Amino acid sequence: MMRAQIEVIPCKICGDKSSGVHYGVITCEGCKGFFRRSQLPTVSYSCSRQSNCQIDRASRNRCQHCRLQKCLAQGMSRDAVKFGRMSKRQRDSLIAEVERHRQQQQQQQQQEETQSHLSYPAKTCQDRTMQLLQPGYSFAGDNELMSYATDVHPYLVCSPSESQVSNTVCRGSGVSPVSRSQGRGDNGAHHDIRGFESRQPAHVLMASYPYNPPENRYNFYPHSLRNMDELCASIVRAHRETSQYRVEELQVLRWKLFSREEIQAYQIKSVDEMWQHCALRLTDAVQYVVEFAKHIPGFRMLTQNDQIALLKTGSMEVVLVRMSRFFNTENNTVFFDGKFARADLFKSLACGDLITAVFDFAHDMCALKLSEHQLALFSALVLINTDRPCLEDRGKVQRVQRTVELGLRYILQRDNQESLMHKLYQKMAVLRSLCSLHMEKLRWFSQRYPLTVHSLFPPLYKELFASEADVLPGNTH
Repeated sequence: MMRAQIEVIPCKICGDKSSGVHYGVITCEGCKGFFRRSQLPTVSYSCSRQSNCQIDRASRNRCQHCRLQKCLAQGMSRDAVKFGRMSKRQRDSLIAEVERHRQQQQQQQQQEETQSHLSYPAKTCQDRTMQLLQPGYSFAGDNELMSYATDVHPYLVCSPSESQVSNTVCRGSGVSPVSRSQGRGDNGAHHDIRGFESRQPAHVLMASYPYNPPENRYNFYPHSLRNMDELCASIVRAHRETSQYRVEELQVLRWKLFSREEIQAYQIKSVDEMWQHCALRLTDAVQYVVEFAKHIPGFRMLTQNDQIALLKTGSMEVVLVRMSRFFNTENNTVFFDGKFARADLFKSLACGDLITAVFDFAHDMCALKLSEHQLALFSALVLINTDRPCLEDRGKVQRVQRTVELGLRYILQRDNQESLMHKLYQKMAVLRSLCSLHMEKLRWFSQRYPLTVHSLFPPLYKELFASEADVLPGNTH
């Protein structure tokens, strides 16, 4: 049976899209890698919730103990028999399961097509994104999240001296004026911030941070400190629970590199094959960003059109921000397909300038040494931006943006790192340039391989990044 047939069946551990039989069980790449790491002799997991945590695609990173127990319960084992050696009975059972899932997908597709004929025609092009925007998992404190989307002016009052220092502190604008002009230098290079010196340890929980407000900076009302703490905690929690890997997991893997033979295997792939492979990986990352977005305070109060507009224009930027967690500055490698890869692995994409720019950006982001909670708030601010096109209720988006921006400023102040805000605004400008370059390369690829984009690219990737003109077969000019 072909691997593609098996992939019809979702991952037995978390329900995500499977990639084949791994350690004897049909799983996704994430659960395959997790189980492999769990077998290291130094690894030991425990559960603080009576060992009954629910494991699904969105919650699988919350409890490693329960995830491992589910892996074992499903039969995962290093000694598991390979699929090619399955008995006839096992093979027949798997074929029957594949057929059952196919029939379910066909029935669901028929139902969706029937409903689409009865609904407003323009709705169909956004169905997949709207489907992803439905609540995906139970989230602690979720009922309270929406209260933060109200106007933030009662939370915070700027002193006169602060308003003289910066005209953007209380305004909540998307990208500061200086960032628009200084996002790139005259030669197009990214800003060099490698000399910036770090401060606090990267993984201190927010709740353990003492906070001493500096004099003549912000005058908080008594209740606003609590509001800001809760706002930031909600965003940080959403960030951590929708991250594909924990920081400590990536640290264990940071010196697991592709061999020369493995790199050559990627380099000899055809251009369209490598693009398709990377589109799949990017789509996986985007799905986590969608889950993250749904739990940014105030996001789901926005109209569905505005939620989709923000995701279409901002999800790639958030993926690039999150990529800094997957980047090893010591050898300039990025985590990809279970190992760390240098830029030359992506040679067959035929867009070396984009790959170089992405690696440079990841290196520069790492140089900022953002903590996980700083990275979480910055990711939220990158996504919620009133500069995005096609917004219906720009005022409501601006109120959410202001709240998130104040949360980021609050965190940076508490960490005594207020100077980072200017650098982060500059990074937002660089992100725009990177995403424009990505779209330029996608248009180039679509003109040369329209059938690949139309037939083989993930639907979500096409919806977010490819215009209708780009994906129509036969459009080669």
